[in-house]
Amino acid sequence: VMSSVGFSLLFSWELMTIASFILILFEADRLVVRRAALNYLVMMHIGFMFLVVGFVLLYNVTGSANFSAVEQYFKVATPLPLFVILFIGFGMKAGLFPMHIWLPEAHPAAPSHVSAIMSGVMIKTGVYGIMRLMQAVDHNTELLYDIGLIVLLSGIVTGLWGVILAAVQNDVKRLLAYSSIENIGVIFIGLGIATLAQAAGNSVVMTLAMCGALMHIINHSLFKSLLFFGAGNIYSQMHTTHLDRFGGVAKYMPVTAILFLVATIAICALPPLNGFVGEFMIYLGMLNSVRDGVNTLAAAGGIIALALIGGIVVFAFTKLYSTVFLGSPRDHHVAEAEEVDNMRLSAMSI
Repeated sequence: VMSSVGFSLLFSWELMTIASFILILFEADRLVVRRAALNYLVMMHIGFMFLVVGFVLLYNVTGSANFSAVEQYFKVATPLPLFVILFIGFGMKAGLFPMHIWLPEAHPAAPSHVSAIMSGVMIKTGVYGIMRLMQAVDHNTELLYDIGLIVLLSGIVTGLWGVILAAVQNDVKRLLAYSSIENIGVIFIGLGIATLAQAAGNSVVMTLAMCGALMHIINHSLFKSLLFFGAGNIYSQMHTTHLDRFGGVAKYMPVTAILFLVATIAICALPPLNGFVGEFMIYLGMLNSVRDGVNTLAAAGGIIALALIGGIVVFAFTKLYSTVFLGSPRDHHVAEAEEVDNMRLSAMSI
């Protein structure tokens, strides 16, 4: 994220892919892990090729592959093709629909602390790349509107697809992985509304939606890491993440249960925790947009989508928490479980 030169960014991007590929292969003796890692590697390199094509195209037209040259490119050449090419490349890493298929495979295969970094931090580099692109479009109102619609629709579809699939999962880590796709959708809804408001010259809506999206990027990295750490705790005790094998874990792992509950409330965007704040600001931006009669249809669509997403998230995580931590044990492994060591609990508490 510190690189402004396209080719050094690509070099670092490739290092990130290879490093995370090796981390996913931590339990390489399992066939499912090897398949997930290979799937991840192939998908990341498809995205990487789109980025290479985009930056080469930028270099051919402007003589520079820096992010600062994107604005110049948009002024002298047809902008949408370059934006779409780079949007696909960065969107592959972010897990946007339909480029998300690597994510629910890779995250459950990786160790939980690696999943926390991949889901909480690494996929946000894709969001960062797209935001750097959008930053270069300030001068062109018509292009801003088109890009805002693309980003908003991508966010709506990604968010709904991710949360619907999360709700039907029977594996803790797969549910959390699909939930990451849903949260990327929420972030892109905020970015899309902000871009449309910028195109319309409504600075209040733009500020609210952009602040909401940026806050959700940070907040998601915190509560999703806490959820993956919690999943790692119960996996280390019971050696499974299948929901059907749990029940009544709170009795045997009370501190993990409390910390997991905090993260569950946060991801459900319930006040007063951090997940609520980012989504509330995005809602405020969209409600102000409807009130001001600016991009009314797009903002109304965003409100409906975000409300649907929020409702299904509550359903999915109520199911997850109650199945794992409440009720009676369904398996003898639960009755044999005990609380994890203080170091892991301290990390989660922080």
